[in-house]
Amino acid sequence: MTEPTRIYHNPRCSKSRQALALLEEHGVVPEIIRYLETPPTAVELADLLDKLGLQPRDLMRQKEAEYKELGLDNPELSNDALIAAMVAHPKLIERPIVVKGSKAALGRPPESVLTLL
Repeated sequence: MTEPTRIYHNPRCSKSRQALALLEEHGVVPEIIRYLETPPTAVELADLLDKLGLQPRDLMRQKEAEYKELGLDNPELSNDALIAAMVAHPKLIERPIVVKGSKAALGRPPESVLTLL
């Protein structure tokens, strides 16, 4: 049995739609997690960051208004504070994120998700 594939997806995002289409073109029918409706918990987000090999700020959409409004550009904020901000404001999470087993890929560009296949 192969490991299930999940995509943290925003259907309004063209990159997210492109990544999903690429997966489907390669015969992968992922579990779709609409993370704006069902945000990951802090533990889940920390696990995603670990699988991606990224720091919290690297996964944040720094051009979103909330980023500045919430003062998330403060370099003294801890990783826990940044993760808590993404959990509370999932719009700040860069997308799409595709997970398969112990590996994950950020779909920027969308083709990067193919490394998991």
